[in-house]
Amino acid sequence: MSNELVLDEETWPVEAEAAINDIRKHVNAASVSPKLRSSNQRIYINLTTLENSEYCIEMSAAGFRVVGRKYDDTSLATIENMNYETPYALLNSISQKYRESFGGELMNKLLDLAKKSEG
Repeated sequence: MSNELVLDEETWPVEAEAAINDIRKHVNAASVSPKLRSSNQRIYINLTTLENSEYCIEMSAAGFRVVGRKYDDTSLATIENMNYETPYALLNSISQKYRESFGGELMNKLLDLAKKSEG
């Protein structure tokens, strides 16, 4: 496996904020960890699901994975946790309310499209 650096240290926070903005409506809270230092290989996101479960998520070239069960916690980093290609896939696996929220939003958009095409 190549140890290729995909992003530099300044770019990871920008990418993390973009991912956070994409999921913001479907979680209670999400932000880049102020305590865990990002590098040119990874950055950490503190996340609270709609169920009020806290996680520390590692974002890297390999994707997104849970590395802790509370903010700023990487105690699970040494465990081979599954990497998810997108934050949506990760949330889909850890949060039933995310699935409901995302599905509801999608359904509303589809209904709006149907109404526009009828009228």
